[in-house]
Amino acid sequence: MQEYIEFFQANPVLSIAWVGLFIAVVVTTIKAATSKVVNINTQELTMLMNKQDGKVIDVRSKEDFRKGHIVDAINVPLSEIKNNKATSLEKYKTSPIITVCSAGMTSSQAAQLLVTQGFENVSNLKGGMGDWTAANLPTVKGKK
Repeated sequence: MQEYIEFFQANPVLSIAWVGLFIAVVVTTIKAATSKVVNINTQELTMLMNKQDGKVIDVRSKEDFRKGHIVDAINVPLSEIKNNKATSLEKYKTSPIITVCSAGMTSSQAAQLLVTQGFENVSNLKGGMGDWTAANLPTVKGKK
């Protein structure tokens, strides 16, 4: 124990960094465990769409959406969700909703916002469109 005390006294910046990292890991773990948003993979997304009539919400920009998106996906940019202007989604409040972006980070934020806006069954595609296309799953190009 004496060695730890000496280490902390000799390296205060490094010690503070380690404590900060530890706290960040604990907070992230607690947030993930208590979140109502479920992170799913491409196979689970396919099952939700086919068996439970899940709606895919693509939160990327309109240009990225036109370049390629999941079949029957609805394009609702994150800015519309943030500003509570996603009125086209109101009819899906009780349906399974899966948010998708390029890598799964922006859609995670969108999913959290949808939960706070009263949506009941919200999931997020881990890895986003990157994982979807890497798995050679079908995409559609153009307007929708």
